[in-house]
Formats: sequence, structure tokens, C-alpha cells
Amino acid sequence: MAKKKVKDAARDLLTDFLQDHALELFHIEFVKEGRDRYLRVYIDKPEDSGEYVSIEDCELVSRYLSERLDEEDLIEENYFLEVSSPGLDRPLLKDSDYVRFAGHQVDVSLYRAVNGKKQISGELIGLKDGIVTVREENGEILSLPMEQISKTKLAVII
Repeated sequence: MAKKKVKDAARDLLTDFLQDHALELFHIEFVKEGRDRYLRVYIDKPEDSGEYVSIEDCELVSRYLSERLDEEDLIEENYFLEVSSPGLDRPLLKDSDYVRFAGHQVDVSLYRAVNGKKQISGELIGLKDGIVTVREENGEILSLPMEQISKTKLAVII
């Protein structure tokens, strides 16, 4: 089955189940690494819950999805199913993530250097009209067009 169809099928199988358990689907990927295939499902708690995804949440979703995928027999090849949270250094994938995490520290990777740097760290101010605004640690404010950003993730501050 094609990657997109596997991801769509997994999304369809999970939609109601996740909602019933106060969880959200963050991201799905179906990838080949070496000889193996991985179906990776990232789950999250709603923003307003103030809670984090637990190991028990991941186990619950993994067991449910594994059983459902076996019943439906949608994936012809062997694969590994992994269910996890987005993690402390979660990537910002959707426009709504940039809104949700405004005020947080982020690490931004760029396709082309800005001010001689391809890596920017600072406070995410927000996203408007396709422009991500970040306040660097030195106070400088950068406006970065989304198409120049290869990856944005929350910074892990120790």
C-alpha cells in the first residue's frame, strides 16, 4: 500500500478513538529505514488540558491501532508500529503550532543563511501572513518567510 494510503488509513482508524480518550493526532509517518518500514504515530493532549502524553496513553493507542490494522490487513509488508509523544523538542509542523507556541523558545533551521546564520534560536513571537517572527537572544527581531525555514522545533532548556 502506498505511504499516503497507509497514513490516511491509520488516521481514519484513530480519529474517533483518540477523541474518545482526550488525545489528538500530532503526526503520522510511514517510512523505510534500511530494510525496515516504520509506521510512526505521534499523539498529543489538547493544549488546554495542561497535561502531557503518558506511557500509558502511548500503550493504549498502540494496542488499539495494532489490533485494528491487523483486522483490516491494510499493510502488506512487515513493519514496526511506534506510538509516542512529539517530545520536548517537538517540531512545529502546522501554522497552528506557531500560534500555540508563541512565547516559547525555538530553534529554527534555515535553507539559506540570514545574517550569516542557518540556525536561529530565540523566542517565537508568532506567525502572520507566512512570516515567522523570532526574537533572538541578543534582542534582535528576525522575520523569516516560511519557505526559507527547513525545520522549527521547541528548544529544550536545561
